[in-house]
Amino acid sequence: MSTWVLLRGLARESGHWAGFEDVLRERLAAPRMIALDLPGNGALYRQCSHTRIEAMTAWCLGRLRELGAAPPYYVLAVSLGGMVAVDWASRAPESLAGGVLVNTSLRRFSPFHQRLRPASWPQLLSIALGPGSAADREASVLRLTSRRPQAAAAVLERWATLRRTQPVAPANALRQLLAAARYRAPAQAPRVPLLILSSRRDALVDPRCSQAIAAHWHCESAVNPAAGHDLTLDDGPWVAEQVARWLESM
Repeated sequence: MSTWVLLRGLARESGHWAGFEDVLRERLAAPRMIALDLPGNGALYRQCSHTRIEAMTAWCLGRLRELGAAPPYYVLAVSLGGMVAVDWASRAPESLAGGVLVNTSLRRFSPFHQRLRPASWPQLLSIALGPGSAADREASVLRLTSRRPQAAAAVLERWATLRRTQPVAPANALRQLLAAARYRAPAQAPRVPLLILSSRRDALVDPRCSQAIAAHWHCESAVNPAAGHDLTLDDGPWVAEQVARWLESM
């Protein structure tokens, strides 16, 4: 059975999956799962983040080799992680059995104001540069990325602890943002099956970005009507069910 690789987004880490790995593992009959932290995030917060998505892809492949996880892999990736997954599928399609892109965007298919909603800019600046405790900042992150107050409340303390103990340096967040802004996906769809998932109530990335990818590349897609940007937090069971159905149809 293929290994599933999980990738988070900008300045997020494997600790932010909030139990989604268990939900997906149970629905898919217990495949092996590896949640990777990109350099600059999580356990690798002291490292310097890459400024190119292509470098992130190469790092992921090298790390999986170090872990002894043999291809082909499935990858499920959120936001910036989705760009890594697209680049991965384009550059090394033989290493992937499939990919699930969650609330991601690509410069080729969507304008900047859709890829990062202007209404979110003041909140993002405040989170990155403003005053406040770790708990205050993570509460702001959750207000921006989650539409389920109960789900957000359940993870706030854990995420505040992550921010205190494994803080993402502002310079690393900017390096990751630069990588996302400059990445240009190929016009032709990767030779890897893709499932595109998005959230209608995403306050950070316009769901039209996901729809544009699906339309241009003729991918399977589904839209959650109630969740925010952090779709796996807001409705992990829905994501797992969409993935299971997609796999059954392949």
